[in-house]
Amino acid sequence: MSDQYFSARPASLARESWFEATVWGHGLRMRSAAGVFSHGRLDIGTRVLVRSTQPRPGARTVLDLGCGTGVLATALGLALPHADVWAVDVNERARELTADNGQAHGLAARLRVCAPDDVDEDVSFDEIWSNPPIRVGKPAVHAPLSRWLPRLADGGRAVLVIGRNLGADSFQRWLREQGWNCERVASAKGFRVLEVRRR
Repeated sequence: MSDQYFSARPASLARESWFEATVWGHGLRMRSAAGVFSHGRLDIGTRVLVRSTQPRPGARTVLDLGCGTGVLATALGLALPHADVWAVDVNERARELTADNGQAHGLAARLRVCAPDDVDEDVSFDEIWSNPPIRVGKPAVHAPLSRWLPRLADGGRAVLVIGRNLGADSFQRWLREQGWNCERVASAKGFRVLEVRRR
């Protein structure tokens, strides 16, 4: 597990490729590479996520948490032309791809790609979008969500997609136990889409 998509610096050869996807009516052409989540394709979970819900038009600061190639960050930037988009990933290669893909889609001025510790402490988010890396283990996913969910702005929400066989229902219970409102808004192809808000 030393060279997975949640590694800070993948040691594998990049083996770059391209894929295309349509998200919220916007055509994307994304550069991807080995050692980054969903190399060479739009993964099923993210497809379920974007088909199930859309960003709210009033959102002005949004976060793609665990950005990978930057599909969500890029799509959020195109769907929300007045929003600042933050993209966070521990994976250095993922951050490079996200920045390049955002720039290729005209988002360089509004897209901020960062390692987790490099996000300004005073930034809050109207929306957080994530396909969290459940395979790394629940405790390792609980920690970043415990860190980032409190940065939701008043009235903000987080939208998450999690595989049912990877414990989506127990994950929903855990979020509620932590004091969050967490509702299932969609279920398809073995995935749950969860919407998280403050109580």
